[in-house]
Amino acid sequence: MRIAIVDDDPIVCQSLETILTATGAADVLWTANDGDDAVGRYFAAPGTRPDILLIDIQMPGRDGLDAAREILEHDPAARILFLTTFADRAYITRAMALGAKGYLIKQDVTAVGPALQAVMAGQVVLGSDVLGKLTGGGDTTASTPPSHRHGSSGGQENPDEAGSCSADAAAMESMLNEREREVAALVAEGLDNRDIAKRLHFSEGTVRNRVSGALDKLGLTNRTQLAILWINTHR
Repeated sequence: MRIAIVDDDPIVCQSLETILTATGAADVLWTANDGDDAVGRYFAAPGTRPDILLIDIQMPGRDGLDAAREILEHDPAARILFLTTFADRAYITRAMALGAKGYLIKQDVTAVGPALQAVMAGQVVLGSDVLGKLTGGGDTTASTPPSHRHGSSGGQENPDEAGSCSADAAAMESMLNEREREVAALVAEGLDNRDIAKRLHFSEGTVRNRVSGALDKLGLTNRTQLAILWINTHR
């Protein structure tokens, strides 16, 4: 597995490279310290495109979200895994809506190797702390930058946001049939098509059709967006 690491702290890049290489988890093609450098290196030549791009959120100049957006626009098959200290819901939702393959919080670097393996196996990786933020657990405003803060105070839910979630939930209930809602709920739990098929006693082909039907009805482009929408509207 060939990866690239993007973080504004060179020590983080070096430490991750040393650990992942020493454990045999991955070979590091290159490292970068900002979004512009990451985009440039990614598209420099076919041989510089990693199997997985491990990238931070906040960096000088172009941030990780904007860099990921450009990379995915030109290479939709890119596997991007965010690794950051920022655990607020706004960042997580934006990252996953782009089509990222996962979002991890910088806590235990030993978890990065297994996460990379999971992404290569076609899974979407969300840590339990990240899922907690998406489902409303904990204080999601403490680390939120000003441009992403809501107008509420004291940890209370923004009425507009609550109304939007209620409306989205109602839309999902009315637009999706019972089977599609069952499948969407399991997608939100992180199950792949094979596991969903076993759980619901469907064929994998039926599951794929249910997922595609739900995506089409909701105007979504991938199952990650479906999972995020389901989690946010049923928290």
